[in-house]
Amino acid sequence: MSIRDLRSSYHRQIYQQVVRLSTSKKNNSQYPNFADGSSRASCKIAWGIVNRLKTFDTSQPLSGQTVGAKFENITASFIENTFQLLRHIRPGNWFYSTRYAISQFDQYEHLEYLDQFKKSTSDPLLASALGEDYIVRPDIVIGRRLISDEEFNRLGEIVSSDEEAASMTSLRATNAEGSHPLLHASISCKWTIRSDRVQNARTEALNLIRNRKGRLPHIAVVTAEPLPTRLAAIALGTGDVDCVYHFALHEMRAAIEEIDNEDQMDMLNIMIEGKRLRDISDLPFDLAM
Repeated sequence: MSIRDLRSSYHRQIYQQVVRLSTSKKNNSQYPNFADGSSRASCKIAWGIVNRLKTFDTSQPLSGQTVGAKFENITASFIENTFQLLRHIRPGNWFYSTRYAISQFDQYEHLEYLDQFKKSTSDPLLASALGEDYIVRPDIVIGRRLISDEEFNRLGEIVSSDEEAASMTSLRATNAEGSHPLLHASISCKWTIRSDRVQNARTEALNLIRNRKGRLPHIAVVTAEPLPTRLAAIALGTGDVDCVYHFALHEMRAAIEEIDNEDQMDMLNIMIEGKRLRDISDLPFDLAM
């Protein structure tokens, strides 16, 4: 199966399980539930994406929480299936999960001890200084299980248990007391982009950057937001996230061309050419780096 086939399957699942129609209270018009009903451009672009990706379920509406959970699960399955296509490029014992605390990974296991200490202290000033948001639970994680010495030595002796060489690296299971896996990627899923969701994604990213002991994992955002000027709130700039990935970037670009919105197209091109916005099909290849 090719990446194109898996992308098509991904869109079918989203359209069957997540996309619904919302009704504007202002003029009673309908629009896809990943558009902003108060923005004509947002609604037009969303309809353009919908029309290019065929039909969807118009039955019962879904709550925002249900939409978010379904989007996460479908995206997690897509990432797992596509990343497995590249196992000959990026071999490893990988696992994929949603809502996994970063303290369960090697780079961040010390945060669990810090959290336990904070809960045990009766000093309010100390508890306040430590804060409460350093243990992130990413929407989607990719973890890599540690490697045994037997696997390292499969083609010839590379490491030995009675030597000091390579005795501290986290990749060797022999060196790890708790055998915590390595966090390879942290992926935040945002069905739409609003100011509070942008801040949440940036806070998660900064915690991953500042609190790590060891290699920084990939940090990405996946979204269905149809308005480039809103995507810019999370995509522009560098340092927080590696890149933002749109669930249907090519269809969104065609939709913007169709309505001839110069401002939105200019912003879209800035993000694409600046390597800040890519299609969901690019994500597994970037994760293989």
